[in-house]
Amino acid sequence: MPNRIDRTMRQTAMRTLWLALAVIVIDQLSKVWAVGSLTLGEPLAVLPHLNWTLVYNYGAAFSFLAEMGGWQRWFFSGLALVVSAILIAWLKKLPNRLTVETWGINLVLGGALGNLIDRVVEGRVTDFVDFYIGAWHYATFNVADIAITVGAGLLILSELILKPRAEKARQNAQ
Repeated sequence: MPNRIDRTMRQTAMRTLWLALAVIVIDQLSKVWAVGSLTLGEPLAVLPHLNWTLVYNYGAAFSFLAEMGGWQRWFFSGLALVVSAILIAWLKKLPNRLTVETWGINLVLGGALGNLIDRVVEGRVTDFVDFYIGAWHYATFNVADIAITVGAGLLILSELILKPRAEKARQNAQ
């Protein structure tokens, strides 16, 4: 069995999991900083249109299902575990190369696990990045959310643009 695991790690994109781990570490450290440095609900101006504002999210994106009595904590935790398992299986099928696809997978994986840690340990997700224009404020978010968004964008780019172009170039070369 150790030979099979070692071979999987050496020959597949599983070797790129350090990217997901880096996202988790940066996300968790930034949340520790936010909780230790910010006052709940009080904005701290950083740049025009950007505040650090500590808030706790008991739901999902945009506080979806936040007021549902607590079952959503375990629902979103389970969903994060299922998505993470799918992403790890996807990495196992890819060659050991850093590509737009592997970057995207690892960013989504790291973000999902970063927020999962919050849900399991605290029962909520810590958010603190508050982007606004005038009186309009976007939903407050965190490093894990940024990683998920950027990762999803990279996966869309890879699947809908880069892979079809590469396939078309291969067909034209034949």
